[in-house]
Amino acid sequence: MKAVINLVKRNVLIFIRDKGAVFFSILSMLIVLGLMILFLGNMNSENIVAVLERAGNVRDADKDKANAEYLIQMWTLAGILVTNAVTVAMTVMGNMVKDEARNRLASFFIAPVKRLEIGLGYIFSAWVIGTSMCLITLAVSQIYLAATGQDVLAGGAVLRLFGMIALNTFVYAAIAYLLALFIHSESAWSGLLTVIGTLVGFVGAIYLPMSMLPEKVADVLKCLPVLHGAAMMRVVCTEDAVKNTFAGLPEEFASGFRESMGITVVMNGETVSFGAQAVYLIILGVSVIIAAALVSRKKAMRDR
Repeated sequence: MKAVINLVKRNVLIFIRDKGAVFFSILSMLIVLGLMILFLGNMNSENIVAVLERAGNVRDADKDKANAEYLIQMWTLAGILVTNAVTVAMTVMGNMVKDEARNRLASFFIAPVKRLEIGLGYIFSAWVIGTSMCLITLAVSQIYLAATGQDVLAGGAVLRLFGMIALNTFVYAAIAYLLALFIHSESAWSGLLTVIGTLVGFVGAIYLPMSMLPEKVADVLKCLPVLHGAAMMRVVCTEDAVKNTFAGLPEEFASGFRESMGITVVMNGETVSFGAQAVYLIILGVSVIIAAALVSRKKAMRDR
């Protein structure tokens, strides 16, 4: 265990000292934030207002608009958190690819340290940094909301989000490690990171809500961890905002919105529960680590 802790410290320090990696991790977060707020935020909030107007009840238009904008902000926050969990974990795992490209990994393998410990060192370092970046994002968002006079998340909601951030980042750190076992150059890893960074917004129904996707595409996304991770965070982030926005309307308005925006995931006519999503992510994370251990062992036998 001491070897794992030392490897984690070493990998975290390497990432922090690489100002370029830290900068681009933050930049990717800002790009996603800008895309969703500047281009998609207004469109989504206007759609909500239009639905409220069609409800036919006598409503306060200004209040509806304010509630809709706040709801979309919270929905966007959940999307940014899950995007960070994926991209930052992938970026940090680039340390392993860099170590292999510069023949440092070979030195670790001949040291009296198990390959599993080396792998866990990379995984936990990606988990620590990824979780930290997500928590910083969450803190900045709450400061912004407070500064603009809007409601911030309650303490219980923040604690729940912390658990979900930690779980999601762990899963994507494990997946990143498994992928890194097959990549042997920094340029190839950079290309893969670019592709994944682009796709994560779509597979998590972040750039486009579920209601705007073809049915076949939506069915595929429901099998991927990014969508379920995003949905879990959206439930917590938007819980109060949905209630306030659709107050006074039948429940089907709120439930329809949750499904169309990927807050709830419906498979085979049944809503996937929060607990089932958490279990799915845990099983996936553990399964990926086992698969990575088998791949690493096979490589070790081949290299002998």
